This record gives sequence, structure tokens and C-alpha cells, in this order.
Amino acid sequence: MSFRTRRVLFTAPFYALFQFFLLKYIFLLIANVGDMELIVASILLGLLRCIPMFFEEKKSTVIGRFLQTLDGIWMWASVMFFIDIVIIYIVSCFITIPQLIIYCLLGIVPILGVYNYYKAHKLVVNEETLKFNNLARNINIVHLSDVHFGAVRHKEIIAQIANKLKELDNSCQLAIISGDLADGSSIVEPHDFDALKDVKMPIIFTPGNHDFYMGIENVVEACKNAGIIVLDNDVYQFENLNIYGLTYSFDDIPVPTNDEIKNNLNPDLINIINYHVPYRWDEFSSLGFDIQLSGHTHGGQFYPVVNIANIMFKYNMGLFKNESGKYIHVTTGVGSMDTPMRWGTDSELVILKLRKK
Repeated sequence: MSFRTRRVLFTAPFYALFQFFLLKYIFLLIANVGDMELIVASILLGLLRCIPMFFEEKKSTVIGRFLQTLDGIWMWASVMFFIDIVIIYIVSCFITIPQLIIYCLLGIVPILGVYNYYKAHKLVVNEETLKFNNLARNINIVHLSDVHFGAVRHKEIIAQIANKLKELDNSCQLAIISGDLADGSSIVEPHDFDALKDVKMPIIFTPGNHDFYMGIENVVEACKNAGIIVLDNDVYQFENLNIYGLTYSFDDIPVPTNDEIKNNLNPDLINIINYHVPYRWDEFSSLGFDIQLSGHTHGGQFYPVVNIANIMFKYNMGLFKNESGKYIHVTTGVGSMDTPMRWGTDSELVILKLRKK
């Protein structure tokens, strides 16, 4: 049983309890529904969250993916309805809210849902410019992260990325994936990433935390079958770039020491560290890395979580530069975690344009 599955199973009873009270307060606003009906609905929503996972761990199916997507959409809607209800009950403590206004506030959620779903599935290309004194020649890197291939976004997201990268083949020289290529919500089979075979530019990948959940060996095998270069605490040189892939370490996964990491630097080249989480930038910069490429945060993915992520993460999304002229770029990612919804962030590929000052 994967880490993600254990996490969902552990939280399922609390999720079902939350759903009961959420539905109760929604129906108190619009209709009279008995507790027994609400209990049944809450149990069904809890089962919807759990049951498809067991099938997706063994063999991904259309039905399993549909049910997990449905659960993800409702999970997002639950957050929005909860915010709605809190606002309604706070305001109603001071004034009487007309029933029509209550219906309108609740009706905003499905309207926002259509936009959020569209936003999560629309892949855009953004650009950032990074300038260096010691750059031999200009180079363009496509930076992406958090594809989250799994039950909610399956082979179609790999095909979508492949098509975008093929469009960029003539203008970009290299693509770098900063972890979480897989989601851990469904098994990764040997040829699931094969659509990326047709991309001409080299693609580099370094694992993130989700890549381990269903077995990192499955992810690595699918990468190698697709011609993706896997940097697992290893270094790769491409033209005037020295790229070190530091695998995100947790639990009992060994962590390279700073001395071991520093041994992979090349002072004659632009040194890039590909690290899933936007942590330790000051530390890596002082070691000698010119650029850190990260993801993990999704930028918060949708409001109001975006605002929370901006507080939680010092570098939540975008390009940052320190006084030493070193950069960290944190992409908001391509896919989405658990729920296929975005609001206030892009599903993005970012062209990093490395230029000589």
C-alpha cells in the first residue's frame, strides 16, 4: 500500500464527517433533508474517495480515473461551499440575507468550477530571462514540474506536454523536469511516457516525493523507455551547462552531503541544481550553483490556497534573484494534485532564456 493510499485512508473518516456537516449546513440554507440521508451521502462520498485507489494501484482504468476525477472536483467544491457557508453565517449574524442572495452565492461555486477546470487543463508557455557574465552562448531551457501523471491526469497530460515541447524544439535546446512526474494515485506502466519519445530536445528529470509513492523503479523504467535522462543525485553536462539533479529525500532515502554535492560543480560552466522543493537556495548558492530549479508548491494551485502558500513558502512561484546574481525559479507546475482545478495559477511550461550580460 502506497504512502498516498495510507494517507487517504487515514483521513477518510474525517473527510466523511466534514462532508456530513457541510451538507447539513448547505441544506439548512436551501431545503429540509433528514440526517439519515445526509449520513448515507457522506459515507458514499467517503467511499468515492477511497475505493477507486485500490483498483488504480493495480491497473489504471477509465472508470477508476473518472471516479477519482469526480472525487477531486467535489473536494474542490467542498472547500468553496465551506467558504460560502462561513461568509453567509457571519453576515447573517448582523443582517438578514435574502434567499435569492443565498442561492446566488451557492450558485457561484459551479460557475467557478467550470473556469477552474478549464484553467487546470489549459497548458500555457511563460518566459523568464536570466543574465550571466560567464555565459558562453545564449541558451533556452524549458522548465516544468509537477506533471502528476496519475488517476486524475493520465496519458493525455503526457501527450499535451509532448505536443508543446515539439512546438518548442526549434527555439529551445533542453527541457528539465523538477520532480513529481508521477502522482502516486495510479500505477506507472513501462510505456506510459512514450509520447515524449518524439521530442527532439533532451529531457532531464529528477525525482520528487510523489514519484516514490507507487515505486520509483516504475517511474524510472517509463522514463528510460521514453528517452528521458534521469538524474538521481547525479550530474549531466549539456553545452555550457553543468546540471546536477538532487533527488528530494524523505523517510529513509539517503541525502548527499554538501561536500558530495559540491564535488559535482564545474566552475567553468553555468551550474544548475534541479531540486523538487524550493528549499535550501541560500545554501546551494553559497556552494556555487548559479540556478536552482524547483516546483512542488503548485503556487497554491487555487484561491484561497494561493494566499496561504505565499505565506508558507518563501519562494512560492516565479523567478527570484539574490545579491550574488544567483537565481531560483519555482514553477507552478503542469498538472494538479488531487483536484483538477486551478485559479490564480497557470498550468505552465516556462522558457528560461539564459542570456549573456
